[in-house]
Amino acid sequence: MSEAETTLVLLAMIVVSSLAVKALSNRVPAPLVQILLGIIASLLGLHIGLKPSLFMLVFLPPLLFTDAFRMPLREFSELRSVILFLAFGLVVISTVLCGYAIHWMIPAVSLAVCFTLAAALSPTDTVAVSSLIAGRRVSERLIHILNGEALFNDASGLVCFHFAMIAAMTGEFSYRHAFSSFLLVSFGGLAIGAGLAWIAVRAERILLRRGFDDPLMQVLMIVLLPFGIYLAAETAHASGILAAVAGCMVIKLTGVSDEAATSTRLQASTVLDTVSYVFNALIFLLLGLQLPWLLDAGVELAHEHSAHFWQLSLLVASVYAIMFIIRFCGIWVSIIRRWATARMSHRTFAFPHILEVVLLAFSGVRGAVTLAAVLSLPAIGIDPEAFPERSFVITVATGVIVLSLVMAAIAIPLCIRYLPRDMADKHAQEESLARQRLLQATLQLLHREQSRTEKDRSESLDQADSDHSNEDMRLEVLGRLLQTYENRLSQIDGPTQSPVLTRTTALRRERIELALRLIVLRLQRQTLHALVDARDINDQTEWDIQRELDYEEQVIRSRVQRLPQDI
Repeated sequence: MSEAETTLVLLAMIVVSSLAVKALSNRVPAPLVQILLGIIASLLGLHIGLKPSLFMLVFLPPLLFTDAFRMPLREFSELRSVILFLAFGLVVISTVLCGYAIHWMIPAVSLAVCFTLAAALSPTDTVAVSSLIAGRRVSERLIHILNGEALFNDASGLVCFHFAMIAAMTGEFSYRHAFSSFLLVSFGGLAIGAGLAWIAVRAERILLRRGFDDPLMQVLMIVLLPFGIYLAAETAHASGILAAVAGCMVIKLTGVSDEAATSTRLQASTVLDTVSYVFNALIFLLLGLQLPWLLDAGVELAHEHSAHFWQLSLLVASVYAIMFIIRFCGIWVSIIRRWATARMSHRTFAFPHILEVVLLAFSGVRGAVTLAAVLSLPAIGIDPEAFPERSFVITVATGVIVLSLVMAAIAIPLCIRYLPRDMADKHAQEESLARQRLLQATLQLLHREQSRTEKDRSESLDQADSDHSNEDMRLEVLGRLLQTYENRLSQIDGPTQSPVLTRTTALRRERIELALRLIVLRLQRQTLHALVDARDINDQTEWDIQRELDYEEQVIRSRVQRLPQDI
């Protein structure tokens, strides 16, 4: 099968997985469906290898760039200590403790190989978790912690993996050299990403000032930027992952995207959403395509060592349990540290619900980054056979990936189901507050315009030959607008009026309103098509009106997606 045919087959599988998820009423997360489709396709004879270097270059930069752009800067600043501890501190702790634990369980495997396996298992993948918690009653703080952790722990885990791999192959390891190299790679990546992004922002502003605001050109620049930053950092032997994240953060801080035309932002958002969706789906499809032959390799490995497959399965479960316990304890350490800091500074601190902690622990799902890391073991300049116990590392890592996905799919919905229903939805409160302030500012402006127009009209009445029809028309329009915005304001519950029942009622009312507006849009489209069929209007007229309806529907569906699914 040619590369073009393979690409088309993978894209078709993405469509099939989307239809399957809809048919299952979103009860099964999309990543699990995509992995299952990949397994079925592999058993039917579709074999597509996962090239680690190509995976790191093609998939990670745009996905991390998009995720970083969606990370709220305020929440990142507030939660930076927790995020950085989970992304860096917990990665190192997990690598060391889990490495020693694996070596204790299997002394025949060298400690360096155990560290390599533990380091490969340290990065987490939040895509599967996001599909499980999307639209459900989960605090925004927890979601921001998960997303922030995923931005950085890929880089820290891969750096630890690199040093452990070198130690396993050469038998030489220096903590001082590893620590200094870790800092150099990390801060080098951050500096390169921030510097290149700053240059890109300066160039963008020059182009905007000179009128080069073509939406297609701007969108293409946005898509290419993370790849350029990643390649520049990797060429300089720094972390391309951290460079891509840092570059996006700098772009957000400068606010240059707000200076672009509205059409540019809309098209860029659509393109990035499409790229993110397709690439995430491809990752899990490729993961599923690798599983059958990796499972065969695991069975063969067990036979080579005269062991039963259940013993290998028990080892995988033990490694997963160790990683889970380390993560659970690490989360509590972070919570206690924040409590102690708040107490010393005489600030209030609210302990999270125990189910939130359990949910956060189960959210440590391993994914394609882990698989790409272990598959890259032979892809080095030395003889591939020089790495000891390669089959062992790949088999155990694959088992932990599958087990973590299954456990998350079972445990996370259960945790969400039993979370207290009165948990504050900070994002919903802030959105309500923002809409309230926007409407209040709008009403103030309209009232000022109304007063000014009435004054102009009264002055025109004093002049006998004056035509005041324009003022009358303006007052009529202002009156309609004032009534419209006052009605909208009366429907919004402010943050001070948001007990659970009031908030639930407001959400239900909003859901009904949005559903009715979608019905109206559907009717308008049908009427528009009927006019075309009757040849009362031409295709161009239909296209112009259709675009207006599309933009209106986009706004409505965006609001629908933000509504909780269980209301």
